[in-house]
Amino acid sequence: MDDTLDKLGQTIKNALGGSVTGYAVARGELTVDAQATDVIKVATFLRDDPACQFINIIDITAVDWPSREQRFDVVYHFLSPRFNQRVRLKIMTDETTPVASLINVFRGADWFERETYDLYGVLFTGHPDMRRLLTDYGFEGHPLRKDFPLTGFVEVRWDDEQKRVVYDKVTLAQEFRSFDFLSPWEGTDYVLPGDEKAKTEGKGS
Repeated sequence: MDDTLDKLGQTIKNALGGSVTGYAVARGELTVDAQATDVIKVATFLRDDPACQFINIIDITAVDWPSREQRFDVVYHFLSPRFNQRVRLKIMTDETTPVASLINVFRGADWFERETYDLYGVLFTGHPDMRRLLTDYGFEGHPLRKDFPLTGFVEVRWDDEQKRVVYDKVTLAQEFRSFDFLSPWEGTDYVLPGDEKAKTEGKGS
């Protein structure tokens, strides 16, 4: 299988020249790295070339590398039912540079691109309806970015007095707790709240 995928990767790279910067086969999977500016060209080739026939789009997502100048890998997965093969296509972009939408090549890219925009903030040009998909109206930020706070920025609740959904600043319901992860069978080196009496009685008996 790896030999077949390696040959396919070489075929794609040779056919597309500078549009493909490299490819790799790992764990029985082929990953093709491409220039972001040529994503439509590469995706069209993967769909139409007789050696590929990746006619099904499976997913579009992203990976966030905050320390990198081009912090996002935009990742596409395609399937070829004819050859029973899959390919992963990766391009790189930053927070402000949009990526061309694949919606005219794969109609199924519609919601995948909206989800990637919603959760990572990657913009797709040429998309007819670039709105958030999973988060609520008025949501701030992009929750799958590595620098997004775990508690979020706001919390949503229903207000009975106003009879509408309201947004409040996030407040922690309990203070931060520090756990020592000691075994309960061994006990602690310090007195736990509420155990003062037990310790005293144990000494006097």
